Amino acid sequence: MARRTHASVANTRWRREHSDATIIALTIDSPGYVPWWPRPQVTLLTILVHMLTETSRHAGHADILREQLDGLTGTAAGDANAQRDAAFWEARRTQIERAAKAAGPTIA
Repeated sequence: MARRTHASVANTRWRREHSDATIIALTIDSPGYVPWWPRPQVTLLTILVHMLTETSRHAGHADILREQLDGLTGTAAGDANAQRDAAFWEARRTQIERAAKAAGPTIA
């Protein structure tokens, strides 16, 4: 598992560096081609907007999961967590564990 994790981190680092170099080297209206998109002729701007949208969507998904775990919403979520005591978190952990056991195993 550690070897796979290391490879994943290395791959992510390479992708980030490649993306940065591409953005620096090209103009915003540089043409590109994404064969699996409905409109495959694109510009760098199209790709950047797409990536921003995807990142926002996935961050939103992660925030929804966090809200379901801690029950807090909005920008003050971090502040409210500091006011919770150990008994609250123990009860919350028990509740989450109970829900996970009730859901049963999943097939990966």
